[in-house]
Amino acid sequence: MSDCCGCGKLVDTTALHARQRRVLRIVLAINLATFIMMAAAAWWSHSSSLLSGSLDNLGDALTYAISLAVVGASAKAKGRVAFLKGLLILGAALAVAAQIGWRLTHPTVPLFEGMGIAGALNLAANGVCMWLLNPFRSGDINMASAWECSRNDIFEGVAVLLAALAVWLFGAGWPDLLIASALLLMFLRSALRVLRAAWQEM
Repeated sequence: MSDCCGCGKLVDTTALHARQRRVLRIVLAINLATFIMMAAAAWWSHSSSLLSGSLDNLGDALTYAISLAVVGASAKAKGRVAFLKGLLILGAALAVAAQIGWRLTHPTVPLFEGMGIAGALNLAANGVCMWLLNPFRSGDINMASAWECSRNDIFEGVAVLLAALAVWLFGAGWPDLLIASALLLMFLRSALRVLRAAWQEM
């Protein structure tokens, strides 16, 4: 009887890992596509908030690829990978900080149309990713940290749309920089949270 129970547990675990891998592959593809779209839109629109979003999507794509590699691994291995994810988020924050600094010395008014269209597409894509990852948000640290990245993306998508609206209303570039600065703080907070959880896991 105990053998049957153990076999059932093995099947359940294998099925769970298969579902996790399938979801991670989908969100990885979505984030690679949105990174390319957002980077092109950021270059065309001269938007710091769009650039921060594109860098975040690139970091998320790397995060999901790493998460995919350690599905079914030990808790310690997942903790190490989560620590690397935290460093990736931190790296995205530093890149956003550098972009903000450059824009402060080279002021310009972004194209709100490009910001709005790219922001709306990005928000829709991130909503799909979060919906796919939501069943795993309370699982192991590997999937929980992936969900954390997805949640950041939702906030980032809303923030970019608000930036586009404010740029249109005021006809100035400061709302874009303001939103980019807010996203920078969010990335830093998220990086610290993931790094702390990963350190405890290790």
